Amino acid sequence: MRILENYSLQTLNTFGFRVNARYFVDAVSVENLREAIAFANTKNLPLVPLGGGSNLVLSGNQEALFVHINIPGKKVISREDECVTVTAGAGENWHEFVRWTLSEQAFGFENLSLIPGSVGAAPIQNIGAYGVEIKDYFRSLEALDIQSGELKSFSLEDCRFGYRDSIFKQSARDRFIITSVSFALDARWSPKLSYGDLQQEVERRSDGNPDALVISEAVSDIRREKLPDPLKLGNAGSFFRNPVVNEALLKKIQADYPDIVAYPFEGRWKLAAGWLIDRAGLKGFRQGSVGTYHKQALVLVNHGGAEPDDLLGLAKHIQSVVRNKFGVELEMEPRVY
Repeated sequence: MRILENYSLQTLNTFGFRVNARYFVDAVSVENLREAIAFANTKNLPLVPLGGGSNLVLSGNQEALFVHINIPGKKVISREDECVTVTAGAGENWHEFVRWTLSEQAFGFENLSLIPGSVGAAPIQNIGAYGVEIKDYFRSLEALDIQSGELKSFSLEDCRFGYRDSIFKQSARDRFIITSVSFALDARWSPKLSYGDLQQEVERRSDGNPDALVISEAVSDIRREKLPDPLKLGNAGSFFRNPVVNEALLKKIQADYPDIVAYPFEGRWKLAAGWLIDRAGLKGFRQGSVGTYHKQALVLVNHGGAEPDDLLGLAKHIQSVVRNKFGVELEMEPRVY
């Protein structure tokens, strides 16, 4: 295992910020992770796990050991009439993993196609799209305890999944590094087309009897149309969580904006953050070298040469405008380091 010094993270964060880590290591095994933890302890430096770099904002040069979680491997554990159990190393690319599950006739994740990031990062945020979240198919995961160096298994209940949330963003934050994840997927496929734009795209592509691959490709193309390629325009996908509000606030907003996009959610209402930003007049807004994407207001982009403070300043501006206009607080999805 090679530990590199003053390592550039520019290609390892999807905003493309020119930021260096004091130390960097590529970890392909649990033993590598244990070695990295020991090294960080000897240097008295924080250890930062890094996946695909698509859900973080690096605010400047990092006095830390960044560990790229690159643990490979994926396989079918068991196959039954109703369920196919699969497992994957934390370093596997999420989209490639989804496509592999479909090739193995294991269904359920086709609606989550082309979401950036790694398998290991997916449970942290309970990633979801088009009516599916990973908790719907989650079986278990293994994670390394940074303090003890021991592997621990987490069940569905242990993970305390919520909307874009898990125990790894709450009480277990910065305590564990996920090393592998297992899922119980469907052996028999049925489409999940509750979202209108996806249903329309699927109908356009098929004769009314689509297969899972058609769904995956439709989701991928919709995402490509709505979201910029990070290799061409730095971004981290959706920058703000969809806020959840009570009915009183929803009705107050509806009085002025009857077309507000809102969905019932656990006795409250989930609003579309992109709609709020758009109606606040900030879709396609530009502030120096950063701005909101002209096709999707929820995506903040680096037009080239931006510094982290530029992006964070834009985020605060958007939060302020939306708060003043609608009385709604927007919460950033990416983690700031």
